Amino acid sequence: MLGAFRSALATPDLRKKILFTLGIVVVYRLGATMPAPGVSFKNVKQCVEQVDQQGIYSLINLFSGGALLNLSIFALGIMPYITASIIVQLLTVVIPRFEQLKKEGQAGQGKLTQYTRYLTIALAVLQSTGIVALAVRGQLFANCDVPVIPEQSVWNLTVLVVVMTAGTSVIMWLGEIITEKGIGNGMSLLIFTGIAARIPAEGQLILNRGGLTFFLVCVAALLIIASVIYVEQAQRRIPVQYAKRMIGRRMYGGTSTYLPLKVNQAGVIPVIFASSLLYLPDLISRLTAATDGSAPGWFATFVATHLVTQSSPVHIALYFLLIVFFTYFYVGITFNPDERADEMKKFGGFIPGIRPGRPTAEYLRFVLGRITLPGSIYLGIVAILPNFFLDITDQGQNQNFPFGGTAVLIMVGVGLDTVKQIESQLMQRNYEGFLR
Repeated sequence: MLGAFRSALATPDLRKKILFTLGIVVVYRLGATMPAPGVSFKNVKQCVEQVDQQGIYSLINLFSGGALLNLSIFALGIMPYITASIIVQLLTVVIPRFEQLKKEGQAGQGKLTQYTRYLTIALAVLQSTGIVALAVRGQLFANCDVPVIPEQSVWNLTVLVVVMTAGTSVIMWLGEIITEKGIGNGMSLLIFTGIAARIPAEGQLILNRGGLTFFLVCVAALLIIASVIYVEQAQRRIPVQYAKRMIGRRMYGGTSTYLPLKVNQAGVIPVIFASSLLYLPDLISRLTAATDGSAPGWFATFVATHLVTQSSPVHIALYFLLIVFFTYFYVGITFNPDERADEMKKFGGFIPGIRPGRPTAEYLRFVLGRITLPGSIYLGIVAILPNFFLDITDQGQNQNFPFGGTAVLIMVGVGLDTVKQIESQLMQRNYEGFLR
C-alpha cells in the first residue's frame, strides 16, 4: 500500500489529483469549525464541555466530524445527502419511472442524481430547522442553561437555517468535485475525514483513563480493524461460463469468469438505518417534552433509560436485531437474482451444473441467503461491540468510540476503496507504457 502511494506521488497527474483532494478536504474542515452567524461560539464550547454527546443527532455529529454540536456552517455534514441517496435508491424499486431511469444508463443516472440533489436540499431544510428548534428550546445540549443562540429573532433563526442548508449544498458540491477531479469517491472521503478528525480528541479521553486502558483499547482496535478488513474483502465467487456464439464471421464467447457476491453485500447502510430508527423515539420525546420543568412521562423515561443509554441490554438487543433485519431488507431490494439470471441468459452465460433462467435465479437466491446471514451477524457484532466498552473508554455514544461501530466500518471501507482506485490508475498508466 505504501508503495502504491509512493508511485502515485511520483506520477505528475496523480500527484495533482491527490493534492487537489487534500485541498478540498482542508476547505471542508475549515467550514466545519467556522460557527454559523448568530451562534455564540463561547457558549457552545461551554455546553459541549458540560454535557455528554447523546441523543438523536449523535450519528449526524459523527458524520460531520463534530460540526453539529459546534453549530458551524457545515453543521449538517453529509448526512442529508446520504439519506437522500438511500431514499432514491429505495424508490427505484417502488416507482417504475425511477426503475426505468436506472436502466437508461448514464443519462438516466444523471436525472436520478438531480433528484437526489433536490431531495438533499429539502432534507437539509428539515434537519436544520429541527436543530435550530432544539437549540432554541435548550434541548440540543441537555442540562446546559447557557443560550447558544443569544438573539432568537425570526430573522436571525431564518438566516441560521439558510446558512446551514447552503453549507450542505457546498459539501455536496465539494464531494462531486472530488469524485470528478480528485481521487476516490468524494462523499465517502468527506465522511472519512469527519470521522478521522475526531480520533485524536477521543484517543486523548481514553489516554486520560490510564496507560493500560489506552494500550488495551489500541490492541482491541487493531484486532477489530484486521477482522473488518478480512470480512470486507471476503466474497463468494460463483463460476460463470459463456458459450461460443457466431456473430457474422467472428466467434465470441467461450470464456470463463465468476460472479462475486460479497459477504457484506449491504455495506454500512443497515447500521445507518438501525441507528436512525433507534433515535426516532428520542426525537419524539424531545419535541413533545414539556418546557415548564415538570417530570417526564413514562415514554420519555423508557426512552432515556433503555433506548438512549447504549449500554442498556434492551438497546443492544434491539440494535442487533434491527441491523440483521435491515441487512436482509437492503440486500433483497438492491440485488435481484431474476434480473441477474436474465442478463446471463441473454449473453449466453450459465453456471456449470445449473440450467439458465429460473434455476439460475433460484440458485443465486439460495447462495445470497446463505452468505447474508454471516454478513448480517458480522455487522451486528461490530456495531454493538463498542457498547460493552463505554464504561472503560468514558464515551457517551458508541459512534464516538474511534475504532468501533459505524466509524470503523466506514473508515475501513473508504480506505480500501481509495487504495484500490489509486492502484487501478497506476496499472492503467503502466499498461499504457507497456503497449507503447
